Parts: sequence; C-alpha cells; structure tokens
Amino acid sequence: MTVICPLADSYISDATREQGSVAELAASRKEAKYAALDGRYMFVLIAFENLGAPNASAKLLLTHLGRRLSEKSRVSRETSFLFQRCSVLLQLFNAVILHESMPACDRIEF
Repeated sequence: MTVICPLADSYISDATREQGSVAELAASRKEAKYAALDGRYMFVLIAFENLGAPNASAKLLLTHLGRRLSEKSRVSRETSFLFQRCSVLLQLFNAVILHESMPACDRIEF
C-alpha cells in the first residue's frame, strides 16, 4: 500500500484538478517501478492519499474483494469493512507522521 500527501508543494497542482489524482500519480509511478515483474504474479497497486482518497484500481480491488467476502460470509457490509480498515491504517500512518514531525523534546514516549 502506498500513501501520498496531496498537500505537499510538489503535488498541489495535481491535487486541485480532481480528488484522487495524486493517488493515481503515485500508482502510476509504482506500476512503472514494478513493470518487470514476472507475469505469474497479479499486481494491483493500492495507493491512498493521506486524506483518504484511493486510486481507481484500489477502489475496484477492494470492492471486488468485499463482494466476494460477502458472498462467502453472507455479511453484506464486507466492502464497507474493508474500506474502514484502510481508513484506520491511514489514521495510524498520519499519527506516525505527526509524531515523527515533532521535536524530540516535545514527544511523550510510551
């Protein structure tokens, strides 16, 4: 999973065009990086902007996976649960980034 910040100076112009455009940019960069992977592997990139917008392939994958899980578990909300889990991961990522950006003397170590 790739997370990218649409508020960074280098992405502001892309972020103002459309929600998720920065996630799409990150996804295309990762696809280029892993283009040489053997055809035996299925590669679906999951990229999220740290404000929550996923790229198109991540939406499709999570929706398809949620639908398949719902068929097996007979719980109709599996897709929502997957997106909620991703949201929690993003919140944890943002908390780590915030924590790491604070000066060492202001941090409370647990």
